Amino acid sequence: MKTPSRTRHGERGTALVELALITPILLLLTFITTEFGRAMYEYNAVTKSTRDAVRYLSVQTPGTHVAEARNLLVYGNTAGTGSPLARGLSLANVPSGSCCTWQSAGSDPIITTVTVRISSYTFHSLFPSVMGVVLTGANGNIVFSEISATMRAPS
Repeated sequence: MKTPSRTRHGERGTALVELALITPILLLLTFITTEFGRAMYEYNAVTKSTRDAVRYLSVQTPGTHVAEARNLLVYGNTAGTGSPLARGLSLANVPSGSCCTWQSAGSDPIITTVTVRISSYTFHSLFPSVMGVVLTGANGNIVFSEISATMRAPS
């Protein structure tokens, strides 16, 4: 059965109007999902580097190799070469005085632990706002809380 041409003529352009109405919402959802994924990826990269550094220090003599551990935190290698593992990550996020601490506890046997921490790591968003909607914190930045890892060291 054929549709009357009068009804078809009245619906002309409806799909274009619907597309124009829904496109901003779809773009907003796409950008939010992309930025959330990037933030999680960078947070996980920094967390993994923290674990790698504490694992490295756990087999060293307490109080030594702090500079190498700081390089491992930021660059992923003990030499400190290459680019940082995450955008915005620098040695300033890993202060030498407070990044790596050893602590002894117990009496028999004495258990020594080493803790490595990164403070004030800031995620920099590529899209701070889309169509007037702010996706992240001020200026497109999210400051993560302190990221730390603790592991038992040899006594």
